[in-house]
Amino acid sequence: MSSNVEEKVNHASNSKGISLPMTRVKLIMKSSPDVSSINQEALLLTTKATELFVQHLALSSFNNGSGKDQTLLYSDLANTVEEKETFQFLTDILPKKILVRDYLKLLEENPIEEADN
Repeated sequence: MSSNVEEKVNHASNSKGISLPMTRVKLIMKSSPDVSSINQEALLLTTKATELFVQHLALSSFNNGSGKDQTLLYSDLANTVEEKETFQFLTDILPKKILVRDYLKLLEENPIEEADN
């Protein structure tokens, strides 16, 4: 790594520019069986990238949201994930909530066929 990039990484890690706890990010990264060791630069960059992604998702959701009381709601996040192609990989993590009665109605309309054993 060049000294200029190294200085920037050191400056960023020493400043208050990161809000997410790096120890938690490291723990998540180490939970992957493909990862054996993580250097500080990779940890810092992954943490900052994650933080920027979460900010982008939150801002997009807030701008597309209901706008009630300047509050970001779960439904705002779920709608953004469903509507924007950029975030569609999160549909399993942030699904739209539906009421039980609506779910039961869907089941009645489209019964699930039992698998043949």
